[in-house]
Amino acid sequence: MLLAIVSDIHGNLTAFDAVIGDLAHRGVDRVVHGGDLALAGCRGAEVIDRVRELGWPGIVGNTDELLWRPEERERQTRNSPKLRPLLEMLFDNYAPATRAALGEERIAWLRKLPPEHRSEGVAVVHAGPDDLWRAPLPDCEDSELATTYGALDAETVVYGHIHRPYVRELGRFTVANSGSVGNSFDGDRRAAYALIEDGAVQIVRVEYDVEREARLLLRSDYPDAARIAAMRRSGTFVPVS
Repeated sequence: MLLAIVSDIHGNLTAFDAVIGDLAHRGVDRVVHGGDLALAGCRGAEVIDRVRELGWPGIVGNTDELLWRPEERERQTRNSPKLRPLLEMLFDNYAPATRAALGEERIAWLRKLPPEHRSEGVAVVHAGPDDLWRAPLPDCEDSELATTYGALDAETVVYGHIHRPYVRELGRFTVANSGSVGNSFDGDRRAAYALIEDGAVQIVRVEYDVEREARLLLRSDYPDAARIAAMRRSGTFVPVS
């Protein structure tokens, strides 16, 4: 069976459509989404509608949850004061625009998403098992991955959030980051997702029309569109000025 983990779409319908086409071409049997579906893109409502039409199970991400948890801003600012400009952008600008675009019914659907999904020996979480905002980076020690994800007691653990895909064999289990469909941060601007077959995990990269997506962003009234478009084009994180 082919199982795909598709995460961190961030309102990028152009990339998402390309990934859907690739999944169909490969004959993937089952898809699980890893959250962060809508915020930080100009077509979040369309992305959510497409996920629901496809009937994929999935989990909640931090940028989904912040739409109904404004109080999270204080905790995140206290934990990561250097991220204050980004957090202000997320909570003060992106969140109101995304809530207006999605409407109450779509947000109610997001609120029902669980924090964890299990299927065929695979555990899917957005970031850490108990924290939607914090997760190991690709260059972390094996011991950090074992400490963070070992208690899930799964053959394979896949998470998103950091937008930098990788696969790490730890002996007792495998940890993988599925990357981001809509906004890669590893220098490769292609969409990314994780594909699992017979317990083996690979990262799949998918070309999409980045310039079309950038033009749509720049013509939209979504806040911070120029910076988001720059990230789509470069495949890297661009700090909030």
